[in-house]
Amino acid sequence: MKIINPATGAVLADVTSDNAKSVRNKYERAAAAQTAWAATPIRKRLAAIRSFGELITERAPELARTLTLEVGKPIRQSRNELKGLAGRIEFFLEQSERVLREQKVHTDTDGVMQERIAHEPLGVVANISAWNYPYFVGSNVFVPALAAGNTVLYKPSEFATLTGMHIADLLHAAGIPDDVFIPVIGDGKIGAMLLRQPVDGVFFTGSYATGVKIAASTGRRMIKTQLELGGKDPVYVAEDVDISAAAAAVSDGAFYNTGQSCCSVERIYVHAKIYEAFVKAFVAEVKNMKQGNPQDEATYIGAITRRPQLAVLQKQVADARKKGARLLAGGSVPKGKGKGNWFEPTVFADADHRMMLMRDESFGPIIGLQAVAGDDEAVALMNDTAYGLTAGVYTADEKRAKKILRRVDAGTVYWNCCDRVSPRLPWSGRKASGMGLTLSTYGIQAFTRPKAWHLRRA
Repeated sequence: MKIINPATGAVLADVTSDNAKSVRNKYERAAAAQTAWAATPIRKRLAAIRSFGELITERAPELARTLTLEVGKPIRQSRNELKGLAGRIEFFLEQSERVLREQKVHTDTDGVMQERIAHEPLGVVANISAWNYPYFVGSNVFVPALAAGNTVLYKPSEFATLTGMHIADLLHAAGIPDDVFIPVIGDGKIGAMLLRQPVDGVFFTGSYATGVKIAASTGRRMIKTQLELGGKDPVYVAEDVDISAAAAAVSDGAFYNTGQSCCSVERIYVHAKIYEAFVKAFVAEVKNMKQGNPQDEATYIGAITRRPQLAVLQKQVADARKKGARLLAGGSVPKGKGKGNWFEPTVFADADHRMMLMRDESFGPIIGLQAVAGDDEAVALMNDTAYGLTAGVYTADEKRAKKILRRVDAGTVYWNCCDRVSPRLPWSGRKASGMGLTLSTYGIQAFTRPKAWHLRRA
């Protein structure tokens, strides 16, 4: 399997892919190792995870460079991902022992009958991860899974294979046994082979179409399934905002990581009273974003990781132009970029819901803005989507923001911020954005099965 630099089209490495026989062998190794790993004292398991975090910090420059080379992420943003990983690991280290501890929930007044809840690991977990934030998305699964006593078959995206191999090497160096965390290397066909193994849980991040296929397969087997899928995340900008500050914040939410974030802002609704002024300020912000070599410290817009996505973006541009939206920035593949996957940061004003741009997932540096008469119209449009990952409101009035966001059908909501994830809060999607959750204390329990104990003294 060839690993391609999306910024240049050059081959970075040739990697040996797994096959049906090796995937089966890896499952058998993980299954055989799981009982002993679950019996390992939790403090020892957590100590290995802590060492992993320390190794990440020590090797951050090298890891960031590899990440940028294979996914096209600007180097500063790669370093930000690695830096942010430390906080997520620390959260799991602080909370796992308490959350996983057996609980006494009731004792009869006479002391004869006691009720307890134990949290047992799922067993062997298949972690099929994503390329856009491989450290964040992967660690949301494998860190709490390992802490809870599961073994993990980790399939990195084929577009972040080298990073996935780094993750495996560092976990092993930190003290996680080789058979407890096993990388499975390959494309979607190898992922399908992994899903055919008798695993005890599947945690997938990717497209809605693939998620539906996974759910159909795992549903018949009655195993734990977590699906983090697509999004078409909206932001509403009310008329009482500081226009310059809101434009800077929302443009960052739309174009950070070249618009390839699960919770990137993909639709913007602006109160009619400030619409033209906001559009002007927003476009000015976007035109100041430097697009170029991802290894350059000044670069803000990098390469598109997956080449087929260029056609998706071009189709959305053509559709929006045909249906009357105003193209104010970008709109095409820039010239002089060689064989790399490049697309200009693109802004459309006067977009509406007849357009693919406002309905279909973009996952790239493109955004549409639409004027609204007020809060009710904004809420209706924000909810007019197949997805339900995140939604945000910018207003000076907290009470107003909460009233609006309570009416929005999304798993995560923001007031005066966007494109943000916290390890302390659950990360979950509604509707076509998926099912299940990661992060927070709920995202630790997600990797366990509760066992109810009824204990009666003779």
